[in-house]
Amino acid sequence: MYQLLDPSRFVVFITGATSGFGAAAARRYVAAGGKVIATGRREDRLEELQAELGKDNCHIIALDVRDRAALEKAIADIPAPFDAINIVLANAGLALGLQPAAKADLDDWQTMIDTNISGLVYTVRLLLPGLIARGGGHVVTLGSVAGEYAYPGGSVYGATKAFVKHFALNLRSDLQGKNVRVTDIEPGLTETEFSLVRFKGDEGKAAAPYSGTKAMTAEDIAESIFWATSLPEHVNINKIQMMATTQAIGPFDIYREK
Repeated sequence: MYQLLDPSRFVVFITGATSGFGAAAARRYVAAGGKVIATGRREDRLEELQAELGKDNCHIIALDVRDRAALEKAIADIPAPFDAINIVLANAGLALGLQPAAKADLDDWQTMIDTNISGLVYTVRLLLPGLIARGGGHVVTLGSVAGEYAYPGGSVYGATKAFVKHFALNLRSDLQGKNVRVTDIEPGLTETEFSLVRFKGDEGKAAAPYSGTKAMTAEDIAESIFWATSLPEHVNINKIQMMATTQAIGPFDIYREK
């Protein structure tokens, strides 16, 4: 019988755990017997998640990954047994706006860069030494199909996710011999709060991408994350690119003069 890793030994540090992929992953790991450190900006949601999963299984930290000093302190203060982290899920990220580049809000661009890039690299860099010292582990980054396939209005968001993809691949090279695996998860159309955040609370605009179609769910993504981290230590899944069955790569966009 194929031997998977024992999930009861997993201690998972999750950013962006207040909703979507992060919250679904926290539930999946705890359901399998693991422990999670759930982080995010919305303390009330973290408290609800902890109440659901139990304090023995879920330690919560309210923080913004863009705040490097707060992240450093939070990691240093994690109590036992939650300090024995062996999986890092760098999930916190967002998209803001869908305007053409010449009309985009520069503040939106900066927020995406600070969260999707800076927050992610802070998280990974601060937790890597501990993984290595404890004999290995797994880093999971949250990319997107937008990091590979361009679409109108996706300029900076797509660029941040392209960064995530190549950062993960370079980590693989840097971590040779350290027994630390790295996987980039690249989801496509998934019905979460993603669009509600992108359109700044406009529920009509947020619902439009999912209208008349069957999108993936946060649980679909969490299951793939769990699978990749459960494989034997000699197996590394470099990336998982996922799309809903109802989503596919479109034709090239060719501009024609009228």
